[in-house]
Amino acid sequence: MNTQALSVPNISCNHCVMTIERELRNLEGVVAVDANAETKQVVVKWDDPASLEEIKALLTEINYPPA
Repeated sequence: MNTQALSVPNISCNHCVMTIERELRNLEGVVAVDANAETKQVVVKWDDPASLEEIKALLTEINYPPA
């Protein structure tokens, strides 16, 4: 299992948190997502077939690009 904390400056509210968590959980292989509006961080846990590149690409696609 892989775990990565990503800095996501565009997180500003709980709506952002819910959107990020919902979208990333739909990615095959993602096991857990914890987004935080205060710290502007997203912690993602995943297994194959998901990859860090796919996770970052999805965040960028939904307008929450990681820094």
